[in-house]
Amino acid sequence: MAAAPNELVPIQSANDIIAARQAVRHWAGTQGFSLVEQTKMVTAASELARNALEHGGGGEMRVEVLNEGARKGLRLTFKDEGPGISNIELAMKDGYSTAGGLGLGLSGAKRLVNEFEIASEPDKGTKVIVTRWKL
Repeated sequence: MAAAPNELVPIQSANDIIAARQAVRHWAGTQGFSLVEQTKMVTAASELARNALEHGGGGEMRVEVLNEGARKGLRLTFKDEGPGISNIELAMKDGYSTAGGLGLGLSGAKRLVNEFEIASEPDKGTKVIVTRWKL
């Protein structure tokens, strides 16, 4: 099987969040995602990119196009080298925020995708991987 296309988007500014959203919309469209599916993935990407910028001091998003036979999907990997998340379980709860926001970023993103992984270590940053499969 040939390597699937992927794209790396740096996240260092608010403009990069827009670029991340545009990249996700493009690749979701190439996979045949419906408008609703595209919007869910773009919204999750926006939340996670904003977290990487605001909490992690910037980072990157990798977009991977997934083709497993007839199954098509999109995987997004967000990485930052910020302070990390000291309590992931607490951070995943709706309404929890360290920045005075609504506290729906991580938990909201998880609800918008089919697969969600998070790993974080204090002073070593955070990595979030989300995958959505075409319905």
